[in-house]
Amino acid sequence: MGPHYLDRLFAPRAIAVFGASDRKDSVGGHVLRNILAAGFEGPVFPINPKHESVAGRRCFRSIGETEASVDLAVIATPAATVPAIIHECGEHGVRAAIIHSAGFNEGQEKTTGTELETALLAEARRYHMRLLGPNCLGLIRPASRLNATFTNNSARSGSLALVSQSGALCTAILDWAEAHRVGFSAVVSLGDGADINFGDLLDYLAVDPATRSILLYIEGIRRSRRFLSALRVAARLKPVVVVKAGRHAAGSRAALSHTGALVGADDVFDAALARAGAVRAMTIEQLFSAAELLATKYRARGHRLAIVTNAGGPGVLAADRAADLGVELATLSETTMARLNKFLPAHWSHGNPVDILGDADPMRFRAAAEACLADPHVDGLLVMLTPQAMTDPLAVARHIVELASGTDKLVLACWMGEAHVMVARALFTEHQLPEFPSPEASVEAFAYLANYQRNQLLLRQVPGPLSPHSSPDVEGAHLIIDTALAERRTLLTGMEARAVLSAFGIPQLPAMEAHSGNEALVMAESIGYPVTLKISSPEITHKSDVNGVRLNVGNAQAVRSVYHELIESVKRLRPEARITGATVERMYKNPHGRELHVGVIRDEVFGPVISFGLGGVAIEVLRDRACALPPLNTFIVQDLIRNTRAAKLIGAFRHMPAVNHAALEQVLLAVSEMVCELPQIKELDINPLVADEQGAVALDVRIVVETPPPRRDRYGHMTIYPYPTHLVSHMQLPDGTDIVLRPIRPEDADIEAAFVRNLSPQARYMRFMQTLEELSPEMLVRFTQIDYDRELALIAVVMQDGKEVEIAVARYGVNPDGASCEFAIVVDDEWQTKGVGARLLTLLMEAAKAKGFKMMEGEVLAENGAMLSLVKRLGFSVSSMPDEPAIFAVQRSL
Repeated sequence: MGPHYLDRLFAPRAIAVFGASDRKDSVGGHVLRNILAAGFEGPVFPINPKHESVAGRRCFRSIGETEASVDLAVIATPAATVPAIIHECGEHGVRAAIIHSAGFNEGQEKTTGTELETALLAEARRYHMRLLGPNCLGLIRPASRLNATFTNNSARSGSLALVSQSGALCTAILDWAEAHRVGFSAVVSLGDGADINFGDLLDYLAVDPATRSILLYIEGIRRSRRFLSALRVAARLKPVVVVKAGRHAAGSRAALSHTGALVGADDVFDAALARAGAVRAMTIEQLFSAAELLATKYRARGHRLAIVTNAGGPGVLAADRAADLGVELATLSETTMARLNKFLPAHWSHGNPVDILGDADPMRFRAAAEACLADPHVDGLLVMLTPQAMTDPLAVARHIVELASGTDKLVLACWMGEAHVMVARALFTEHQLPEFPSPEASVEAFAYLANYQRNQLLLRQVPGPLSPHSSPDVEGAHLIIDTALAERRTLLTGMEARAVLSAFGIPQLPAMEAHSGNEALVMAESIGYPVTLKISSPEITHKSDVNGVRLNVGNAQAVRSVYHELIESVKRLRPEARITGATVERMYKNPHGRELHVGVIRDEVFGPVISFGLGGVAIEVLRDRACALPPLNTFIVQDLIRNTRAAKLIGAFRHMPAVNHAALEQVLLAVSEMVCELPQIKELDINPLVADEQGAVALDVRIVVETPPPRRDRYGHMTIYPYPTHLVSHMQLPDGTDIVLRPIRPEDADIEAAFVRNLSPQARYMRFMQTLEELSPEMLVRFTQIDYDRELALIAVVMQDGKEVEIAVARYGVNPDGASCEFAIVVDDEWQTKGVGARLLTLLMEAAKAKGFKMMEGEVLAENGAMLSLVKRLGFSVSSMPDEPAIFAVQRSL
């Protein structure tokens, strides 16, 4: 679909600098000097009506005076002048600008600044211009010999891209990087991020051939869906490492639910990064260490680490850091333990870390390392050495290098010290074996690789809003919630909340609401003894806080007296609360039940979040939780459970059988469906959810609702857009061939690549205007990484020899104006003239219209008569392009 819209920002052919000056304290002057010092090869035009020359160059009063084409405007003038400059640049054909000027949304005069920002954005959109800033440090692009910043630092050329919301941090990182000889493909300061933001830059860097790894410094996210979508695309193609400021901000949510009290914004940010396939670092040093390590060939297959050391202290430090990071120290098998016992001294540690003692010679190191690598319970090995009197660091290093070359498991080295281990470290560097100076850094490196592998698996999951075999009563649940909202209630009654769970198939014990002692007696007889009585009041959120639960009521004589005692007791504690009665429920009896908790909160940035962990009355004390962004599938649910202490509790131990995992997973999947289909849900608590060997039952539930803002899209409340299963359709050719037309998935990368390879050279050129050799693997993978909210690819597939084969694809992507989209379509040569292309393009137009796009447009080679005929039949207008006579522009209103 043509060059990337940020090409003129990263690779301009000519630059105009507004506010250029020879004054040393001038931002515009500093930027101009940096651009010239970097050796930018294109024309550079200083613009300042107050000067005739700047830096020995003619200075122009306006950009119009240059009478030259300009790609990039760099603006360092007072904020009040910027909207007019953007207008002037737009008229001149400029399509990108860097705004260094401050005084917009970040200033003291907030109202005036907001008005100025609104005005400059309006001008930029009028001319389809993209803006970096305002209030930003700028951009460095070594490959383009471009330094459009006012920092005193420059950047070495390299393969790391840095995007930061803090300009000051950029300067600190550049200073650090210079001392450590770290190079960059790009350094970008976002500033206020009024227009270009993380999502745009990640889109560009994902397919930038100069970038091998991406580093992000984040203080806050404005457009979470756009950010996460672009992050998922980028992380699929290259490692992305993130540092986020404000990890310990408590947040100010006045939550009505247990979940809201447990889950903080930082938990949610971690969950979002995990689903996006990125990893998180905590310091600048860790940021670069992780990026450099992830850019190598080394990968971890799991979280189970074995440690071999010749000193107990470093082993303890490594084990402590592993516990901090959630790295599991592998439990060595009986076979491995027996093998170690044969050749290690009697006083070795007899566990992991494997302390082989300070007198260990090279062969003892080798034997211990070999035994650990052969253990099926070990995913990675860390070998640690301290240079003691009888230690030969270089000889040991040679053995470890040899072992590492013969295994597919990750091997890391930690040779502590300096003078005595320098030669050994050089050997590791020569053989590209990762080595680190401290136990903590070594374990952190393993954690990054293990987390990256785990998050990449999560990234590949693209669940739909509903499980394949579920059929919830979505309409019934909507009616229940909408009725409560119509009555201006935000907390559903107990029976309403139970009904919503029932609509999505979540098991519960029989229950009825009684409004008198006699009704409670009748209901208890109907349900069967023993029963539980729970207070029912729209003003009481947590029943246990007011002693509002009576358990194990075992006979008719007790029911009425317990009912009245319950009501009176709660009235004394909460005299202002309106009490409507009590819920009579069958008592849960299984002694093997484990009390768990499932919850939902609405995060301010990332929207709905699902949490899971230990439950019961001590939930806030236990504080066991993991969280994930919906939609979920079985893989994500299992990962969610695995990251809690509850994961061990629900397994078999002592006399307790393991719980029914399938039933527990089904509850979490049903909650995910509720979140997807019911945007009114603000908070939800199922506590306790009791699981045993027979199943899982929700014993208590609270649901807080609110009226959602109007949205065209039914899934507009979610950050991760579900796979659009409603767009799957079928067609049958006259010869009986069945064709499935569906949105593309990330796992379609192989069939997409095969489809492109099998196109004839002519068909491939008609679609891509490139040869097969020019189509990079990254580009082909990107074709399957779809943000279903702003782009769509529909593929047509047939079954051949039991496998899906792609025969056609049609896609659209949103244009910078946000109101129109550009389409492309290609059909395999053998399947042309069968109506597949027309059907795909029709479905694509319908989907684009449903998304709110007003116009669909594209470009067709003049020689592509078949495509021109197709678009004319479907109502597209066709016009020649004066500057490109070999290409026709086609467009159609939707």
